[in-house]
Formats: sequence, C-alpha cells, structure tokens
Amino acid sequence: MSNEIRIDALMPPEMAVRAEEIGVRKANLDALTTFVLAVLAGAFISLGAIFATTVTAGAAEVLPWGVTRLLAGLVFCLGLILVVVAGAELFTGNNLIVMAWASRKVSITRLLRNWGVVFVGNFAGALATVVIMHISGQHNFGAGAVGAAALATAKAKVELGFIEAIALGIFCNALVCLAVWMTYSARTTTDRILAILFPITAFVAAGFEHSVANMYFIPIGLLIRDLATPEFWTMIGQASADYDSLTWGAFLLRNLLPVTLGNIIGGGLMVGVVYWFIYLRPRHTAAGSEN
Repeated sequence: MSNEIRIDALMPPEMAVRAEEIGVRKANLDALTTFVLAVLAGAFISLGAIFATTVTAGAAEVLPWGVTRLLAGLVFCLGLILVVVAGAELFTGNNLIVMAWASRKVSITRLLRNWGVVFVGNFAGALATVVIMHISGQHNFGAGAVGAAALATAKAKVELGFIEAIALGIFCNALVCLAVWMTYSARTTTDRILAILFPITAFVAAGFEHSVANMYFIPIGLLIRDLATPEFWTMIGQASADYDSLTWGAFLLRNLLPVTLGNIIGGGLMVGVVYWFIYLRPRHTAAGSEN
C-alpha cells in the first residue's frame, strides 16, 4: 500500500463516495442537534440575504440591472460559505442525502426525518433573524432604501406563477447542490469558498428561487409592510396599500410551496440522483466478459 500523501482535489468518483458518507452521517444525527444546526443555517442564509439587500438598495437607479444582480449574488454567497465552513444543516444542500438513500445506506424514514427537521429549523432561524432585523430598524437605513429594496423583493417573489416558481426553484437548487457537490472535492477552506462562489452568484444573479432564502426575504417584507412607521412610508414615497399582494398566505402557498418542490427536484433529482447513477449505482459484470 502506498503511503503517498495526496494534496490534490478529490476527483468526481471520490466525491461521490464522500457525498454518500456525509449523507449517512447527516441522516443519523440526532434530531435535537440537527434542529439546532438547522436554526443556524436559517440564520446564516438570512445574513447573506441581508447583505444582498443592503448592497443593492438603490443600486438599480445607477447601475444596469445585470450588474446589480451580480453584486447581490456575490455578497449572498456569505450564507452558504457560513453553512459549509462554520457548520450547519441546510435543507437545500441536504437534498444530496438522496445519494445515500439510493445506495440503500439511509432509509426513506431517516431521509424524510432529516428534511423535515432541517426545514423547520431553517424556518425558525430565518424568522428569528427577521424579527431581530426589524427591531433593529435597519430597513430605515439609506433614507428607507434598504426597506424599499426588501419590499420590492418580497412583492416580486409572491407574484410569481406557481409553475414559474417551481421552475425557478429547480434551477436554483441544481446550482446550490452543484456548489455543495464541488465542496466535496476540497482539501482546504479556500477550496470550499471558491467552489461556492460562482454557482451561488449565478443563481442569485439569474433570479432563481431558494426556499430557505425566501424564509427571510418575504417575511421581512411582510413585517415592514405591517409594522413600519409613517415616517418610513414618507421617506420612500409609498404606502402599505401598494403591497396588497404581499400576504402570509401568498408567501406560503404561492412561493414557499412551489419553490420547495422545485428545490427538491433540482437538487435531489438533477444533481443527487444523476451523480449517484453515474458513480455509485451497482454494476454487474458477467463472468468472463472482461479480458
């Protein structure tokens, strides 16, 4: 056996084995630890969303739309970097546990338990961040530009069509899970960060839909609409009535539901199952068929 120390990145077949092993560990983690790590992930992704909202507030007035979206994507990467490097459980990334399930190393019960606990934990972490951010009054910064940007983002998301939201969710989590997949090749923290950077920037810049990010983006808009002071509305020259389409029902049924379905298809099927089929599916070779 060779004692050679390898420092190069793992190749895709090795990444697949690593993904399977990580999936088994995640699925067998106790529920309380999983939940707390999921709360952290919800908060981490929310921090990326806060960063993106702040940086792009008012930017559309002076920059081309595409450049504004590029900036939003670059800074939003903070969220997944924190999840991967600091350690947390993110529903969208955990769609890759299907690789361990497809190899029959994780039961469907364990898979669904993990997804359920993590989804609820992500939601709790995001909502807690929303409440704290609203109390901070950060939406008043920039003469209300930050709050106006948050409202515009939330309104646009709840006005998506159901099928449109599914499709945008599919593409989003295909990129998110590709980012997570590529981190499995990493040997260093720098490798992980670089693997995350471009896929996450791409999904945000392209306007794709991420269920956990939307657990922050839309509720913060709802709180601003319902609780902002008259001075805020005067600053931005609008009224809460301009956001009648922004409701909790629209958030849950017209955005979060279809986007979550799309995320599962994009991450679990288009990335997890595809790479399982390529690298991990059982192969049977008839005796004597090889020279």
